[in-house]
Amino acid sequence: MRKWWPLTAVCLGAFILLVDVTIVNVALPSMADDLDASFSSLQWVIDGYALALAALLLASGSLADRFGHRRFYVYGLAVFAAASLVCGLAPNAGVLIAARVVQGVGGAAMFATTPALLLGSYQGRDRGTAFGVWGAANGAAAAAGPLLGGLLTEHISWPTIFWVNLPIAAVAIALTLRVVRPDSPRASSGHGARSRIDLPGAAAFTIAAGSLTYGLIRGGESGWTDTVTLATFAVTALALLAFVVVEHRTARRGGSPMLDLALLRRPSFAGLMSGALLLQGSAFGCLVLLSLWLQSVVGLSPVGAGLALTPLASASFVVAVFAGRHIQRLAPRLPIGGGLLLVAAGMLLLRTGMTADAGRTSLIAGLVVTGIGVGLATPMLVSAATSTVPPQRAGMAGGAVNTFRQLGMTLAIAVLGAVFTGRTTSALAGSGTVPDAGKGADALAAGQAQRLVEAAPAGHYDAARHLVHQAFATGLDRVFLCSAAAAALGGLIVLAFVRPSNRATPGAHGGGPSQAPQPRKESVASGV
Repeated sequence: MRKWWPLTAVCLGAFILLVDVTIVNVALPSMADDLDASFSSLQWVIDGYALALAALLLASGSLADRFGHRRFYVYGLAVFAAASLVCGLAPNAGVLIAARVVQGVGGAAMFATTPALLLGSYQGRDRGTAFGVWGAANGAAAAAGPLLGGLLTEHISWPTIFWVNLPIAAVAIALTLRVVRPDSPRASSGHGARSRIDLPGAAAFTIAAGSLTYGLIRGGESGWTDTVTLATFAVTALALLAFVVVEHRTARRGGSPMLDLALLRRPSFAGLMSGALLLQGSAFGCLVLLSLWLQSVVGLSPVGAGLALTPLASASFVVAVFAGRHIQRLAPRLPIGGGLLLVAAGMLLLRTGMTADAGRTSLIAGLVVTGIGVGLATPMLVSAATSTVPPQRAGMAGGAVNTFRQLGMTLAIAVLGAVFTGRTTSALAGSGTVPDAGKGADALAAGQAQRLVEAAPAGHYDAARHLVHQAFATGLDRVFLCSAAAAALGGLIVLAFVRPSNRATPGAHGGGPSQAPQPRKESVASGV
């Protein structure tokens, strides 16, 4: 049993990393009430974490190669735990968002180093077993997140969803220092250990991703012709241009770019990056709004809302576990492209069931079908991406997939939030029951549907209640339609452009660090 202690240490870190993605959704209405947070603030509570992960994942891998994977993993756990403490103590939304960003910094360090720790701790058949258990733990953590969040929020308070990380992180740190062998930084990296870390590229990418996300959220709140919104998009364009220039210059000088842009000229690799971006955004971008709808409109408790959202994560976990071995025998474009098309079908099922009188049961079929699609597509993404590039670029390709996935969810939350508020504003306008449609839409998006009903003039309570339910359903209808279109587009891109690699996929032989375990390296049921 002693040989499995390193796996335990790694799984503990993965558990809090992934639970913290899904656990927050259910607690958003309570956070909004206690902190008087707007919808844009709630978006940033989710996006701040995901954006930090996306922006720093590749850079974290390079830093870990230089300073040692065990050391960097422990640092990541410590930062994550400290930020979790601040999240629970946050007196306002601004502090909470800042702490969530720092959580994402720690999470990036943990996420980037975990595969290397398992690779260094296990060999042969034990290595495959370790990655299989880790993948199962990832899926179980993501599936348990909404329910655990509901239990803690309803029976204690929402800060406890963050404080629960502290004892787990402490045990993980102590266990890692005791049972995981320290690695030599030079020996731990197959390439680039002595090369300069691409800090300019990481900075340009972070500015581009952050400004784009801010611009999308700001546009939905203040208008697309707002001066600040336009200025933010201009910053995005300049930062992207700087990123391209920096990466080309770094590659031309023989350095180690954060992302070798030449890889995007490979149709299969570009298709897989598009699939990763659109899969994560289409499947998970709507969950924030769904959680708000379940609690503020349907009237479920946090526990009830958590249970209502578990079919997606549970279905993806079951499919990945029981069908994973058979999926690996197929050409990658089939499970990935087919999975994306199933996500599109699931979103259309959710749209069909979304009416003013809909309840939690109207979500079950759509969430299950979406989860099946996620379970089919996700396990193949990293292995397919690494098989389309030269072996020395396999680590970069795997990191790029996870980066695009996090970016997909970040951008989807911003875009779908703007779609929702725009649609609900139109639905509320001219009703006479809600005097300010824009403020009414913001109140719905912030989980304050009941307050909006109670603010209606005397004698118009029932009419206001029906209008609020209808407006929220109309907004979700458009959100599901956009998610379905994005997933269908991703599926068609993957099916059209991704082709089998000429070289064996990682995992076919099981020797080097980018081989056998790769298909198991993903969380199959979460936003991470």
